[in-house]
Amino acid sequence: MRRTGAAPLIIAVVVGIGAGFLTDQILSSAGRATFTPTITLPILLILLGAVDIVLAVPIRRATRGLSKARVNPFRALRIAMLAKASSIVGAAVGGFAVGLLLFLSSRPVTPSVGSWGVIIATAACGGILLVAGLVAEHLCTIRKDGDDDEHPGAHDTEPPAHWH
Repeated sequence: MRRTGAAPLIIAVVVGIGAGFLTDQILSSAGRATFTPTITLPILLILLGAVDIVLAVPIRRATRGLSKARVNPFRALRIAMLAKASSIVGAAVGGFAVGLLLFLSSRPVTPSVGSWGVIIATAACGGILLVAGLVAEHLCTIRKDGDDDEHPGAHDTEPPAHWH
Protein backbone atom coordinates (compact mmCIF):
# COMPACT_ATOMS: atom_id res chain seq x y z
CA MET A 1 0.00 0.00 0.00
CA ARG A 2 1.26 3.44 -0.86
CA ARG A 3 1.18 6.28 1.60
CA THR A 4 -1.28 9.08 1.09
CA GLY A 5 0.27 11.70 -1.13
CA ALA A 6 -0.35 15.40 -1.32
CA ALA A 7 -2.37 15.24 -4.56
CA PRO A 8 -5.43 13.35 -3.19
CA LEU A 9 -5.49 15.59 -0.13
CA ILE A 10 -5.28 18.77 -2.18
CA ILE A 11 -8.02 17.50 -4.49
CA ALA A 12 -10.21 16.65 -1.48
CA VAL A 13 -9.69 20.13 -0.02
CA VAL A 14 -10.46 21.88 -3.32
CA VAL A 15 -13.57 19.76 -3.95
CA GLY A 16 -14.67 20.36 -0.35
CA ILE A 17 -14.24 24.12 -0.68
CA GLY A 18 -16.24 24.13 -3.90
CA ALA A 19 -18.97 21.95 -2.42
CA GLY A 20 -19.26 24.09 0.71
CA PHE A 21 -19.43 27.34 -1.21
CA LEU A 22 -21.87 25.89 -3.76
CA THR A 23 -24.12 24.42 -1.05
CA ASP A 24 -24.55 27.77 0.65
CA GLN A 25 -24.93 29.52 -2.70
CA ILE A 26 -27.77 27.18 -3.74
CA LEU A 27 -29.48 27.41 -0.35
CA SER A 28 -29.20 31.19 -0.31
CA SER A 29 -30.51 31.58 -3.87
CA ALA A 30 -33.49 29.40 -2.96
CA GLY A 31 -34.30 31.72 -0.06
CA ARG A 32 -33.32 29.20 2.62
CA ALA A 33 -30.94 29.56 5.53
CA THR A 34 -27.29 28.78 4.91
CA PHE A 35 -25.87 25.46 6.08
CA THR A 36 -24.32 25.34 9.53
CA PRO A 37 -22.93 22.05 10.82
CA THR A 38 -24.00 20.83 14.22
CA ILE A 39 -21.62 21.13 17.15
CA THR A 40 -21.26 17.34 17.25
CA LEU A 41 -19.43 17.23 13.90
CA PRO A 42 -16.16 18.74 15.20
CA ILE A 43 -16.39 16.50 18.25
CA LEU A 44 -16.81 13.40 16.08
CA LEU A 45 -13.89 14.43 13.88
CA ILE A 46 -11.64 14.72 16.94
CA LEU A 47 -12.83 11.36 18.28
CA LEU A 48 -12.17 9.66 14.95
CA GLY A 49 -8.65 11.08 14.87
CA ALA A 50 -8.05 9.84 18.42
CA VAL A 51 -9.32 6.36 17.51
CA ASP A 52 -6.97 6.30 14.51
CA ILE A 53 -3.98 7.05 16.72
CA VAL A 54 -5.03 4.66 19.49
CA LEU A 55 -5.41 1.81 17.00
CA ALA A 56 -2.09 2.56 15.29
CA VAL A 57 0.12 2.81 18.39
CA PRO A 58 0.15 -0.97 19.14
CA ILE A 59 1.19 -1.62 15.53
CA ARG A 60 4.07 0.84 15.91
CA ARG A 61 5.17 -0.73 19.19
CA ALA A 62 5.13 -4.22 17.72
CA THR A 63 7.06 -3.23 14.57
CA ARG A 64 9.75 -1.46 16.59
CA GLY A 65 10.21 -4.34 19.02
CA LEU A 66 8.78 -2.45 21.98
CA SER A 67 6.08 -5.06 22.44
CA LYS A 68 6.21 -8.85 22.46
CA ALA A 69 3.01 -9.05 20.42
CA ARG A 70 3.37 -10.12 16.82
CA VAL A 71 2.20 -7.82 14.06
CA ASN A 72 -0.81 -9.05 12.18
CA PRO A 73 -0.19 -7.56 8.73
CA PHE A 74 -3.88 -7.69 7.85
CA ARG A 75 -4.78 -5.73 10.97
CA ALA A 76 -2.02 -3.23 10.23
CA LEU A 77 -3.34 -2.83 6.69
CA ARG A 78 -6.90 -2.31 7.89
CA ILE A 79 -5.81 0.34 10.36
CA ALA A 80 -3.62 2.00 7.72
CA MET A 81 -6.58 2.08 5.32
CA LEU A 82 -8.75 3.62 8.06
CA ALA A 83 -6.05 6.22 8.62
CA LYS A 84 -5.82 6.94 4.89
CA ALA A 85 -9.59 7.32 4.62
CA SER A 86 -9.61 9.55 7.71
CA SER A 87 -7.02 11.89 6.25
CA ILE A 88 -8.99 12.23 3.01
CA VAL A 89 -12.28 12.75 4.89
CA GLY A 90 -10.57 15.30 7.16
CA ALA A 91 -9.34 17.19 4.09
CA ALA A 92 -12.77 17.11 2.44
CA VAL A 93 -14.72 18.14 5.56
CA GLY A 94 -12.20 20.83 6.42
CA GLY A 95 -12.41 22.12 2.85
CA PHE A 96 -16.21 22.06 3.00
CA ALA A 97 -16.13 24.19 6.15
CA VAL A 98 -13.68 26.60 4.51
CA GLY A 99 -16.10 26.88 1.57
CA LEU A 100 -18.89 27.73 4.00
CA LEU A 101 -16.64 30.35 5.60
CA LEU A 102 -15.80 31.85 2.22
CA PHE A 103 -19.48 32.14 1.36
CA LEU A 104 -20.35 33.71 4.72
CA SER A 105 -17.51 36.19 4.48
CA SER A 106 -18.63 37.26 1.00
CA ARG A 107 -22.12 38.26 2.24
CA PRO A 108 -22.94 41.86 3.11
CA VAL A 109 -24.79 40.77 6.29
CA THR A 110 -22.60 39.45 9.08
CA PRO A 111 -23.89 36.08 10.37
CA SER A 112 -24.18 35.24 14.05
CA VAL A 113 -21.11 34.40 16.08
CA GLY A 114 -22.52 30.93 16.80
CA SER A 115 -22.55 29.91 13.17
CA TRP A 116 -19.03 31.28 12.64
CA GLY A 117 -17.75 29.37 15.67
CA VAL A 118 -19.11 25.99 14.63
CA ILE A 119 -17.88 26.38 11.07
CA ILE A 120 -14.40 27.44 12.21
CA ALA A 121 -14.32 24.54 14.69
CA THR A 122 -15.33 22.15 11.89
CA ALA A 123 -12.57 23.44 9.62
CA ALA A 124 -9.98 23.14 12.40
CA CYS A 125 -11.11 19.67 13.44
CA GLY A 126 -11.08 18.56 9.80
CA GLY A 127 -7.44 19.62 9.70
CA ILE A 128 -6.76 17.78 12.94
CA LEU A 129 -8.36 14.62 11.51
CA LEU A 130 -6.22 14.97 8.39
CA VAL A 131 -3.04 15.17 10.48
CA ALA A 132 -4.13 12.35 12.80
CA GLY A 133 -4.84 10.13 9.80
CA LEU A 134 -1.41 10.82 8.32
CA VAL A 135 0.29 10.17 11.66
CA ALA A 136 -1.64 6.92 12.17
CA GLU A 137 -0.77 5.84 8.65
CA HIS A 138 2.90 6.47 9.43
CA LEU A 139 2.62 4.50 12.67
CA CYS A 140 1.27 1.50 10.75
CA THR A 141 4.29 1.30 8.47
CA ILE A 142 5.83 -2.13 8.71
CA ARG A 143 9.49 -2.39 7.86
CA LYS A 144 10.14 -4.36 4.73
CA ASP A 145 11.80 -7.74 5.23
CA GLY A 146 14.68 -8.73 3.03
CA ASP A 147 12.66 -11.54 1.45
CA ASP A 148 9.73 -9.26 0.58
CA ASP A 149 11.42 -7.64 -2.42
CA GLU A 150 9.12 -6.98 -5.33
CA HIS A 151 11.68 -8.40 -7.72
CA PRO A 152 13.36 -11.50 -6.28
CA GLY A 153 16.97 -11.68 -7.26
CA ALA A 154 17.16 -8.00 -8.14
CA HIS A 155 20.17 -7.61 -5.87
CA ASP A 156 22.06 -10.59 -7.29
CA THR A 157 25.18 -9.68 -9.20
CA GLU A 158 25.40 -12.89 -11.22
CA PRO A 159 22.92 -13.89 -13.91
CA PRO A 160 20.74 -16.93 -13.28
CA ALA A 161 22.31 -20.36 -13.82
CA HIS A 162 20.28 -21.03 -16.99
CA TRP A 163 22.01 -18.12 -18.75
CA HIS A 164 25.44 -19.86 -18.75
